[in-house]
Amino acid sequence: MSIVIWSGGRLRGEDEAVVTAVDHGLTVGDGVFETCAVHDGRAFALTRHLRRLERSATGLGLPAPDEDEIRAAVAAVLEAGGPEMGRVRITVTAGPGPLGSNRLPAGSERPTVVVVAAPASTARTARVARVPWVRNERSAVAGLKTTSYADNVVALAYAAERGADEALFANTVGDLCEGTGSNVVVEVGGELLTPPLSSGCLAGITRELMLEWCAADGMPVRESAPGELRMEVLDDVLAGRAQLALTSSTRNVQPVANLDGTDVGPGELSVQAQKLFETRLADDVDP
Repeated sequence: MSIVIWSGGRLRGEDEAVVTAVDHGLTVGDGVFETCAVHDGRAFALTRHLRRLERSATGLGLPAPDEDEIRAAVAAVLEAGGPEMGRVRITVTAGPGPLGSNRLPAGSERPTVVVVAAPASTARTARVARVPWVRNERSAVAGLKTTSYADNVVALAYAAERGADEALFANTVGDLCEGTGSNVVVEVGGELLTPPLSSGCLAGITRELMLEWCAADGMPVRESAPGELRMEVLDDVLAGRAQLALTSSTRNVQPVANLDGTDVGPGELSVQAQKLFETRLADDVDP
């Protein structure tokens, strides 16, 4: 089985229509989503993901999703999919709406909820490339996990053309920000640093857990100060004075082995964080 779909209170066939042509998530990207890794048949860190889903929905002006409904849907697709399922995606849109950007009046919304489980695999290292576009840290949707992903699609295609599997953005003031679907970690000066949320990056669940778990283990890890991680730090990575790692739900903690087509060595702390994360996630599926 390749994917399992739930929508409208029940499982659906792969070829069955689940949204209307005027769904606002389809016409203008008016929706939010979460992706969880699956371990031992359960969605990892589901509670944290559902908290962020609600924060994103609130930030976008959507009604709070029904957590009990989503938990039941996640359980249903994972049970139906069996042990080969490696990820589950939860999508909530504003539902049917006008063809323009305006929404239906408050209180008349009929949100669409779709939950999909699918297989997944994780590589041990990543290949990344800088892209010439920026994240807008002052955007109305900065820090929200919305379905408006066109920027990411274009940037990732640019990176893939250059042999990479992830793209890295600066923000509008030249600070290192994030990837298309990952947070970035810089190993420099004997520390693991990740850009602050004020940079415009997403508050990643894996980023959050890495900060907590590495600190609890005594590792030198922290958010950088605003302006501390300029995009030029990637030149230090190419020169061997710093190293990179990515964090995301489907990557966990993943050292970077190639930047802009040049092989770079993974950092000692990055590898240590990767191993620690794998150990801790095996101990608690919903930390």
